[in-house]
Amino acid sequence: MTGDKRRGRSRRLKAAAAVVGCILVLAGAGAGWAYWHLNQNIRSVDIDSALGDDRPARAPVTVPTTAPSASPSASASPLPTGVLNILVLGSDSRSGSENSALGGGDSTGARSDTAMVVHLDADRTKATVVSIPRDTLVTRPSCPTPSGGTTPTTYRAMFNSAYAVGGPVCAVKTVEQLTGVRMDHYIEIDFAGFAGLVDALGGVTVTTTQDIDDDSSHLHLDAGTHRLDGTQALAFARTRHGIGDGSDLGRIKLQQQLVEALLKEAGTTDLLTDPAGLYKMADAVTGSLTTDTGLDSLGELRGLTQSLGAVPATGLTTVTMPVVAAPSDPNRVVAQEPAASRLWESLR
Repeated sequence: MTGDKRRGRSRRLKAAAAVVGCILVLAGAGAGWAYWHLNQNIRSVDIDSALGDDRPARAPVTVPTTAPSASPSASASPLPTGVLNILVLGSDSRSGSENSALGGGDSTGARSDTAMVVHLDADRTKATVVSIPRDTLVTRPSCPTPSGGTTPTTYRAMFNSAYAVGGPVCAVKTVEQLTGVRMDHYIEIDFAGFAGLVDALGGVTVTTTQDIDDDSSHLHLDAGTHRLDGTQALAFARTRHGIGDGSDLGRIKLQQQLVEALLKEAGTTDLLTDPAGLYKMADAVTGSLTTDTGLDSLGELRGLTQSLGAVPATGLTTVTMPVVAAPSDPNRVVAQEPAASRLWESLR
């Protein structure tokens, strides 16, 4: 990657973090009700309590002694240091009228349509985003259920089935077993939230090098540059059958391209002079978020965006977990060893 590209990517990341940071302190100018409303939007799951101590060790974290301010408009406290790993899922939930309309198909159940592990180095000089193909065959561990029971251990299960059978708790436990890496936080955004974010930005621009004709995602594009609205961008992120060999690896490439385009859009859109647009974006995002209990407030999310914004020009890397075709099923993949283990070891 050239120096100009690295600097461009870093500027987009910093700009996006700054925009999100401004969203999360929207209450600063007498908008106390807005702050309360956005805070109440966020749903959370107590993953730490559900999983207990049978997990990979947590990396040491040093928290500065400066006390946080009670005012949502005040400057944020100094950021904690230490390695941070966050599981980010895009959920294909069909629950609710908006998600059902956007998702189509079965209106019950949900799976993790997109899965990424975001790793921040201890000194915030590097960030690594690792995509996990949803078609990866894994050993799905026994997971606790809300009713007090457990799911059975299942071998050669598709990775994204963990969310379907046990929600965020089982998704986190499965990732931790697959990687040996402790997930410090969890963030999930659903169909409606992703589409709403794109629409709040006024759309996003992508360029395709081949025609896309996918009846499953309802996306049909000629090769070239296109301005996508929220519904189209969601279809772009879900497309797999209309490109390449139709595998999940092709979809991951589109998703990574879309993330880059979103960061660029967020960095160039002047939302800071448009309070209504800023609030619309914040409402769309927070209304579709599910997090762990350590990220279920605007202040905690703001600290995370500041950590992301601290990553320098050469520090951001996006990769896909190394995989090979599964011996038992050519339409599925398994982790390629020892490359996959070396990758996860580098994130501990």
